[in-house]
Amino acid sequence: MKKLVTPGTLLVLLSLMVLPGAAGTAQEPGKIALPLQGPIDMPAPHPKGTDPKPQNAEETLLAAFNNYEVVAMGAAHGNKNLDDFILHLVSNPAFPGKINMIAVECGNSLYQPTLDRYIAGADVPLSEVQQVWRNTTQSMCGLSSFYEELFPLIRRINQTLPSEKKLRVLACDPPIDWSKIKSPVDFGRGQYLMRDPSIASVMEKEVLSKHRKALMLFGTAHLYHVGNTAVSLYEQNYPGVTLVIADHTGFGNWSPLEKYNNQFEARMASWTVPSLVLELKGTWLADLLDITNSTGNFFFGPAASGKLPAASAPVKGTFSEIPAEAEVKLSKKVDAYLYLGPRDLLLNEPTPAHIVLDMDYMGELQRRAAIMKDGLMADEVNPQKISERDSNPFFYDPDELRNLMQSPGSIR
Repeated sequence: MKKLVTPGTLLVLLSLMVLPGAAGTAQEPGKIALPLQGPIDMPAPHPKGTDPKPQNAEETLLAAFNNYEVVAMGAAHGNKNLDDFILHLVSNPAFPGKINMIAVECGNSLYQPTLDRYIAGADVPLSEVQQVWRNTTQSMCGLSSFYEELFPLIRRINQTLPSEKKLRVLACDPPIDWSKIKSPVDFGRGQYLMRDPSIASVMEKEVLSKHRKALMLFGTAHLYHVGNTAVSLYEQNYPGVTLVIADHTGFGNWSPLEKYNNQFEARMASWTVPSLVLELKGTWLADLLDITNSTGNFFFGPAASGKLPAASAPVKGTFSEIPAEAEVKLSKKVDAYLYLGPRDLLLNEPTPAHIVLDMDYMGELQRRAAIMKDGLMADEVNPQKISERDSNPFFYDPDELRNLMQSPGSIR
């Protein structure tokens, strides 16, 4: 299922979309203008540098573990091409010999013992192990088909491996017990939103301090080498051990540079699918990423300075300023680039019907959205909205952000 933009991220996106020449436009208190309104024209940039060297993605990624303890990449945010690539990678016979751990965003660390027993092959009821990914702080985890496939796949692979090669899956989301969350007060003042510190803590304790090898599967924004991301936090103690891979989903999405995407992608027409560019430095690809400053589902540029526009929902300081990573060149935030084909051919990963038909679980997700007073989360778990989103078979929708802003549950 495609991940909806959260309210905080939406505010950040809108702030960063303020362009030179539009930055001085005043905002009425409590209102945010729709992005990209009015005539905004930017000339086509001309990225410079040497030609990148795309290589066989699986072979190159596996070989990277010879030089890095951790390889970090995106997963489970609605890009079916990316998730299919990961499932194929994990099934590669060479995979278990390269790593010990797979660290995941969609795993509630409260249930780590249950996850360990299941992955090891113990007789664990499905309803019990489902709690691992269905009861995280992020509703998109429970609506995604990816972890419903990944965890059983790893369990089955382990059944074929000797004990010294068996894989372990690490749940990295904060240990929230939703059965005890009855009101906004129970949810607390943000301790369950401290997701990056939770990820960093698990990585330090279970991987880095033990010099293990791990594949990290998270939204790209948790993986940047700068700011307060999970990777940046643990790199204070363990620098230089992580390779961060950004996946291609287009250039300049939701920005005035978007109209040049096909022109930019023409440079990649001869690349095989999938390909991995391991060395970005000095290439035109690095220059282009810095110019458009976009990857994954996020648009961070051209960056504006100062505070976010006023909004009807209080942000309590969490997103009161543009995050540090937003004003750093993308080629400094990531190390490598995964190409899975042109943006407009990437497929959306629909929500499995059996999840939407599970009335008890959908009711629970709606209860959580009501507690958090999160209009976007309410849309995310609304079966009708899910059906509308999944009616589009393609991952990229140029109108997605505008539609979100027009939604009754969005911040305006």
